[in-house]
Amino acid sequence: MAGTDRTKSDLAASLPAGPAIILVEPQLAENVGAVARAMANFALSELRIVRGRAQAEGEKARVFAAGAHHVIDAARHFERVEDALAGLTLVLATTARERGQAKPVDAPGAAARLMVVEAAQGGRCGVMFGRERTGLENDEISLASRVVTFPVNPAYASLNLAQAVLLVGYEWFKAATGGAPAFEMPTRSPPASHDEVLALFAHLEGELDESGFFRSPDKRASMVRNIRNMIHRMEPSLQDVRTLHGMVAALSEGRPGPEGRGRTYLKPLKDLDGG
Repeated sequence: MAGTDRTKSDLAASLPAGPAIILVEPQLAENVGAVARAMANFALSELRIVRGRAQAEGEKARVFAAGAHHVIDAARHFERVEDALAGLTLVLATTARERGQAKPVDAPGAAARLMVVEAAQGGRCGVMFGRERTGLENDEISLASRVVTFPVNPAYASLNLAQAVLLVGYEWFKAATGGAPAFEMPTRSPPASHDEVLALFAHLEGELDESGFFRSPDKRASMVRNIRNMIHRMEPSLQDVRTLHGMVAALSEGRPGPEGRGRTYLKPLKDLDGG
């Protein structure tokens, strides 16, 4: 989805410190680059790589980073998981499988809220992600305080490395920012006043009467109520009301000009019945 705009301010500076993303033995440079891109999407910048077999600074990683080179350039490399966790006060390990370890288990949303609270209290958080094929080892998970797992189809629970980072990053960003959408529907016209809506009702209902729309007098009242409620549900703007006035006028008065047609009337009900 296109949306990168480097003229806009980066929210990272205004947010609480995001979690460090810790990759244990990533094998493919493409995955490291995609992880960097996912991190930049959600204002995460601290990437720690343990015994990475992938060429994290190579061309493939940069291509898949799609411009998130600052994440790759700042990445730190470690030989031991324990060293990669230094300075963190809350560490979470991701896994798709139950490992038989007595640790609290969180979905990504709950884990994100915990991390936001921890950061607000001055702590530093980190989330560990394992190897592309086998994930984290049990001994590595034992170094974490909590486990994060994703609510996915149990018959196909394996996630791509960057997908897993993206889900955690999204939930963290949503928890840190309140989850408001990045933009809203533009308001180009003020809402119509009650009097303006009533004037539209009078215009529309008058023309419908003239055209023979209300064929059954017994049903007119209920049909009018339905039309009014339909328009109310629209919550029309002033421009909407003006446009509807113009549409009604064009249909009722006919198209001007030498080849224009005249006013259209509905056929009487008896004509439709063949009588």
